[in-house]
Amino acid sequence: MKRRPLIFGTAVAAAAVLALSGCAGSTGSDGDGDKPAPGSDAVDYGLVADGTLTVCSDIPYPPFEFEGGDNGTGYTGFDIELLDAIAKKLDLKLSVQDTGFEALQSGATLLAGTCDLGASAMTITEERKANIDFSDPYYDSLQSLLVRADSGIEGIDDLDGKNVGVQQGTTGEIYAKENAKGAELVQYPSDGELWPAMQSGQIDAILQDQPVNLVHEKADSDYKIVETYETDESYGFAFAKGEKTELREAINDALEELREDGEYDKIYDEFFAAN
Repeated sequence: MKRRPLIFGTAVAAAAVLALSGCAGSTGSDGDGDKPAPGSDAVDYGLVADGTLTVCSDIPYPPFEFEGGDNGTGYTGFDIELLDAIAKKLDLKLSVQDTGFEALQSGATLLAGTCDLGASAMTITEERKANIDFSDPYYDSLQSLLVRADSGIEGIDDLDGKNVGVQQGTTGEIYAKENAKGAELVQYPSDGELWPAMQSGQIDAILQDQPVNLVHEKADSDYKIVETYETDESYGFAFAKGEKTELREAINDALEELREDGEYDKIYDEFFAAN
């Protein structure tokens, strides 16, 4: 809330105000009247930590979020680097917390107030909108089917009697339930468990977001994507329902600026151009 100057009716009060004016530098003002200094409470949009944009994400989920990078959070990926650029637009630091996807997509983590927003390659759906507010879309995706190259599986119609790995609470799981007829669906909390299960032979296929399966295909030629599925999915950053409205609007504005100045394309190319 902006502080507005009080008008005193006496010369004594006015003199007192003038005498105290030399202390203005300690109030957080940057000298532009009511405009607060970057990082002060007045421009932090009710942030969990003053001057910091705190993000919850289910990690690893390459190429969207995984360990590494040099942004100071300990993590990188398309989601993370895009938010780092957004945070810079808002004159904030970025902090990332590893969080389970199920609690994140249900809105429970966001309502608990442990982070300002969720960023975890989360598809915007009407069901999730009942519990979550989303930013403008920032990425369009497909679903896909990853199998061993020598499995003989050529598509979703060959999954009858097969163990198919899905991530719990995702649109990939929903698509598999509706379309992988006769398959035994095996739920995992994240790709960090899905991929090792595939490599160890516990499951015959993974049905999940195409960019993530593509990372595995490129990393190991023993595996290949045999089908992709047009599901008209777009990802958005997630916010607690009915909260953080000003922050969400500021992030939307920053995202638009990044698209206009070409920075979005640079980040996109870093993670997807080779694909």
